[in-house]
Amino acid sequence: MNEPRRQFGSVAETGSVAIDQGLRQYMLGVYNYMALAVAGTGLFSMLMASNEALMYQIAATPLKWVGFAGILAIGWFSPRLIMGGSKAMAHGAFWLYAALWGVMIAPMLFFFQQAGAAQDIYRAFFITAAVFGSMSLWGYTTKKDLSGWASFLFMASIGLLIAIVVNALIFQSTMMSLITSCGVVLVFSAVTAWETQAIKSWYQEGSSMNERTSIFGAFMLYGSFVTLFVHILNILGIMRD
Repeated sequence: MNEPRRQFGSVAETGSVAIDQGLRQYMLGVYNYMALAVAGTGLFSMLMASNEALMYQIAATPLKWVGFAGILAIGWFSPRLIMGGSKAMAHGAFWLYAALWGVMIAPMLFFFQQAGAAQDIYRAFFITAAVFGSMSLWGYTTKKDLSGWASFLFMASIGLLIAIVVNALIFQSTMMSLITSCGVVLVFSAVTAWETQAIKSWYQEGSSMNERTSIFGAFMLYGSFVTLFVHILNILGIMRD
Protein backbone atom coordinates (compact mmCIF):
# COMPACT_ATOMS: atom_id res chain seq x y z
CA MET A 1 0.00 0.00 0.00
CA ASN A 2 2.87 2.37 0.75
CA GLU A 3 4.80 1.64 -2.45
CA PRO A 4 2.79 3.94 -4.77
CA ARG A 5 3.14 6.73 -2.24
CA ARG A 6 6.91 6.26 -2.12
CA GLN A 7 7.07 6.29 -5.92
CA PHE A 8 4.88 9.39 -6.17
CA GLY A 9 6.99 11.16 -3.55
CA SER A 10 10.16 10.26 -5.45
CA VAL A 11 8.80 11.72 -8.70
CA ALA A 12 7.68 14.92 -6.94
CA GLU A 13 11.07 15.33 -5.27
CA THR A 14 12.85 14.79 -8.60
CA GLY A 15 10.67 17.44 -10.24
CA SER A 16 11.35 19.85 -7.38
CA VAL A 17 15.10 19.34 -7.70
CA ALA A 18 14.90 19.92 -11.46
CA ILE A 19 12.98 23.17 -10.94
CA ASP A 20 15.43 24.33 -8.29
CA GLN A 21 18.40 23.65 -10.56
CA GLY A 22 16.68 25.34 -13.49
CA LEU A 23 15.77 28.35 -11.35
CA ARG A 24 19.34 28.66 -10.11
CA GLN A 25 20.65 28.60 -13.67
CA TYR A 26 18.04 31.14 -14.73
CA MET A 27 18.85 33.56 -11.89
CA LEU A 28 22.57 33.07 -12.48
CA GLY A 29 21.98 34.12 -16.09
CA VAL A 30 20.14 37.24 -14.89
CA TYR A 31 22.98 38.27 -12.58
CA ASN A 32 25.64 37.45 -15.17
CA TYR A 33 24.01 39.71 -17.76
CA MET A 34 23.64 42.44 -15.16
CA ALA A 35 27.25 42.14 -13.95
CA LEU A 36 28.56 42.33 -17.52
CA ALA A 37 26.50 45.46 -18.14
CA VAL A 38 27.73 47.11 -14.93
CA ALA A 39 31.35 46.27 -15.78
CA GLY A 40 30.90 47.50 -19.35
CA THR A 41 29.31 50.74 -18.20
CA GLY A 42 32.11 51.32 -15.69
CA LEU A 43 34.83 50.75 -18.26
CA PHE A 44 33.09 52.89 -20.88
CA SER A 45 32.52 55.71 -18.38
CA MET A 46 36.13 55.71 -17.21
CA LEU A 47 37.42 55.81 -20.79
CA MET A 48 35.13 58.73 -21.60
CA ALA A 49 36.08 60.51 -18.36
CA SER A 50 39.73 60.49 -19.46
CA ASN A 51 38.82 62.88 -22.31
CA GLU A 52 38.61 66.28 -20.64
CA ALA A 53 37.40 68.20 -23.69
CA LEU A 54 34.59 65.72 -24.30
CA MET A 55 33.45 65.92 -20.68
CA TYR A 56 33.17 69.71 -20.72
CA GLN A 57 31.32 69.54 -24.04
CA ILE A 58 28.76 67.08 -22.66
CA ALA A 59 28.32 69.15 -19.49
CA ALA A 60 27.90 72.43 -21.40
CA THR A 61 25.49 71.27 -24.11
CA PRO A 62 22.01 69.70 -24.20
CA LEU A 63 23.68 66.38 -25.08
CA LYS A 64 23.25 65.15 -21.51
CA TRP A 65 19.49 65.70 -21.76
CA VAL A 66 19.40 63.74 -25.02
CA GLY A 67 21.09 60.85 -23.25
CA PHE A 68 18.69 61.17 -20.31
CA ALA A 69 15.70 61.11 -22.66
CA GLY A 70 17.15 58.06 -24.42
CA ILE A 71 17.46 56.20 -21.11
CA LEU A 72 13.85 57.01 -20.21
CA ALA A 73 12.60 56.01 -23.67
CA ILE A 74 14.37 52.65 -23.67
CA GLY A 75 13.21 52.00 -20.12
CA TRP A 76 9.59 52.76 -21.07
CA PHE A 77 9.59 50.60 -24.20
CA SER A 78 11.83 47.85 -22.81
CA PRO A 79 9.02 45.28 -22.29
CA ARG A 80 8.09 45.51 -25.99
CA LEU A 81 11.69 45.70 -27.22
CA ILE A 82 13.01 42.81 -25.15
CA MET A 83 9.98 40.55 -24.75
CA GLY A 84 8.21 41.22 -28.05
CA GLY A 85 10.95 41.65 -30.64
CA SER A 86 13.75 39.47 -31.91
CA LYS A 87 16.60 38.24 -29.72
CA ALA A 88 18.92 40.62 -31.55
CA MET A 89 16.62 43.52 -30.66
CA ALA A 90 16.49 42.36 -27.03
CA HIS A 91 20.28 42.34 -26.78
CA GLY A 92 20.54 45.60 -28.72
CA ALA A 93 18.15 47.42 -26.37
CA PHE A 94 19.93 46.06 -23.32
CA TRP A 95 23.45 47.06 -24.40
CA LEU A 96 22.34 50.43 -25.79
CA TYR A 97 20.77 51.15 -22.41
CA ALA A 98 24.06 50.30 -20.68
CA ALA A 99 26.02 52.49 -23.13
CA LEU A 100 23.72 55.49 -22.58
CA TRP A 101 24.14 55.15 -18.84
CA GLY A 102 27.89 55.13 -19.41
CA VAL A 103 27.64 58.43 -21.30
CA MET A 104 25.55 59.96 -18.51
CA ILE A 105 27.80 58.79 -15.67
CA ALA A 106 31.13 59.76 -17.28
CA PRO A 107 30.93 63.54 -16.58
CA MET A 108 30.05 62.82 -12.95
CA LEU A 109 33.09 60.58 -12.57
CA PHE A 110 35.26 63.17 -14.31
CA PHE A 111 34.31 66.00 -11.97
CA PHE A 112 34.80 63.82 -8.89
CA GLN A 113 38.28 62.98 -10.15
CA GLN A 114 39.00 66.65 -10.85
CA ALA A 115 37.92 67.51 -7.30
CA GLY A 116 40.36 64.96 -5.89
CA ALA A 117 37.54 62.75 -4.65
CA ALA A 118 38.13 59.62 -6.69
CA GLN A 119 37.90 57.60 -3.46
CA ASP A 120 34.22 58.58 -3.23
CA ILE A 121 33.59 56.77 -6.53
CA TYR A 122 34.93 53.50 -5.15
CA ARG A 123 33.19 54.04 -1.82
CA ALA A 124 29.89 54.65 -3.60
CA PHE A 125 30.32 51.50 -5.68
CA PHE A 126 30.91 49.27 -2.65
CA ILE A 127 28.02 50.83 -0.72
CA THR A 128 25.79 50.31 -3.75
CA ALA A 129 26.90 46.69 -4.08
CA ALA A 130 26.15 46.08 -0.39
CA VAL A 131 22.71 47.72 -0.51
CA PHE A 132 21.77 46.09 -3.80
CA GLY A 133 23.05 42.66 -2.79
CA SER A 134 21.25 42.61 0.56
CA MET A 135 17.93 43.82 -0.89
CA SER A 136 18.09 41.46 -3.86
CA LEU A 137 18.87 38.52 -1.55
CA TRP A 138 15.94 39.46 0.67
CA GLY A 139 13.65 39.75 -2.34
CA TYR A 140 14.74 36.31 -3.52
CA THR A 141 14.34 34.52 -0.19
CA THR A 142 11.38 36.25 1.48
CA LYS A 143 8.03 34.48 1.65
CA LYS A 144 6.25 37.84 1.78
CA ASP A 145 4.38 38.76 -1.40
CA LEU A 146 5.86 42.05 -2.61
CA SER A 147 3.59 42.46 -5.64
CA GLY A 148 1.43 44.94 -3.73
CA TRP A 149 4.38 47.35 -3.63
CA ALA A 150 4.32 47.90 -7.40
CA SER A 151 1.87 50.81 -7.57
CA PHE A 152 3.45 52.72 -4.69
CA LEU A 153 7.00 52.24 -6.03
CA PHE A 154 5.96 53.35 -9.50
CA MET A 155 4.30 56.53 -8.24
CA ALA A 156 7.20 57.27 -5.89
CA SER A 157 9.67 56.85 -8.77
CA ILE A 158 7.68 59.23 -10.98
CA GLY A 159 7.46 61.79 -8.18
CA LEU A 160 11.20 61.64 -7.54
CA LEU A 161 11.95 61.91 -11.27
CA ILE A 162 9.84 65.06 -11.54
CA ALA A 163 11.50 66.53 -8.43
CA ILE A 164 14.99 65.82 -9.81
CA VAL A 165 14.24 67.41 -13.20
CA VAL A 166 12.57 70.47 -11.64
CA ASN A 167 15.49 70.97 -9.27
CA ALA A 168 18.03 70.60 -12.09
CA LEU A 169 16.24 73.10 -14.35
CA ILE A 170 14.81 75.63 -11.89
CA PHE A 171 15.81 75.54 -8.24
CA GLN A 172 19.31 74.03 -8.49
CA SER A 173 19.25 73.54 -4.72
CA THR A 174 21.94 71.41 -3.09
CA MET A 175 19.63 70.59 -0.17
CA MET A 176 16.85 69.48 -2.49
CA SER A 177 19.37 67.38 -4.44
CA LEU A 178 20.41 65.68 -1.19
CA ILE A 179 16.80 65.03 -0.17
CA THR A 180 15.80 63.60 -3.56
CA SER A 181 18.92 61.40 -3.69
CA CYS A 182 18.12 60.00 -0.23
CA GLY A 183 14.57 59.35 -1.42
CA VAL A 184 15.83 57.59 -4.55
CA VAL A 185 18.11 55.33 -2.49
CA LEU A 186 15.22 54.33 -0.21
CA VAL A 187 12.76 53.75 -3.05
CA PHE A 188 15.15 51.86 -5.33
CA SER A 189 16.32 49.67 -2.48
CA ALA A 190 12.71 48.53 -2.23
CA VAL A 191 12.44 48.35 -6.03
CA THR A 192 15.42 45.98 -6.09
CA ALA A 193 13.69 43.55 -3.72
CA TRP A 194 10.41 43.74 -5.64
CA GLU A 195 12.15 43.24 -8.99
CA THR A 196 14.09 40.22 -7.75
CA GLN A 197 10.95 38.50 -6.51
CA ALA A 198 9.14 39.30 -9.77
CA ILE A 199 12.01 38.00 -11.90
CA LYS A 200 12.10 34.80 -9.85
CA SER A 201 8.35 34.31 -10.36
CA TRP A 202 8.71 34.59 -14.15
CA TYR A 203 10.74 31.39 -14.39
CA GLN A 204 8.96 28.51 -16.10
CA GLU A 205 10.64 25.13 -16.28
CA GLY A 206 11.55 24.26 -19.86
CA SER A 207 10.08 27.46 -21.31
CA SER A 208 11.74 29.06 -24.34
CA MET A 209 10.89 32.47 -22.83
CA ASN A 210 13.34 32.03 -19.95
CA GLU A 211 16.18 33.52 -21.98
CA ARG A 212 14.19 36.66 -22.78
CA THR A 213 12.95 37.07 -19.21
CA SER A 214 16.52 36.68 -17.96
CA ILE A 215 17.62 39.56 -20.24
CA PHE A 216 14.65 41.66 -19.18
CA GLY A 217 15.32 40.84 -15.53
CA ALA A 218 18.95 41.85 -15.92
CA PHE A 219 17.79 45.06 -17.60
CA MET A 220 15.59 45.90 -14.61
CA LEU A 221 18.18 45.08 -11.95
CA TYR A 222 20.94 46.85 -13.86
CA GLY A 223 18.85 50.03 -14.00
CA SER A 224 18.23 49.87 -10.26
CA PHE A 225 21.92 49.25 -9.49
CA VAL A 226 23.13 52.18 -11.59
CA THR A 227 20.43 54.48 -10.22
CA LEU A 228 21.47 53.59 -6.67
CA PHE A 229 25.15 54.18 -7.52
CA VAL A 230 24.54 57.62 -9.06
CA HIS A 231 22.54 58.87 -6.09
CA ILE A 232 24.76 57.35 -3.42
CA LEU A 233 27.71 59.04 -5.16
CA ASN A 234 25.76 62.31 -5.19
CA ILE A 235 25.06 61.99 -1.44
CA LEU A 236 28.75 61.35 -0.70
CA GLY A 237 29.74 64.34 -2.83
CA ILE A 238 27.31 66.69 -1.10
CA MET A 239 28.34 65.47 2.35
CA ARG A 240 32.03 65.92 1.51
CA ASP A 241 31.42 69.50 0.33
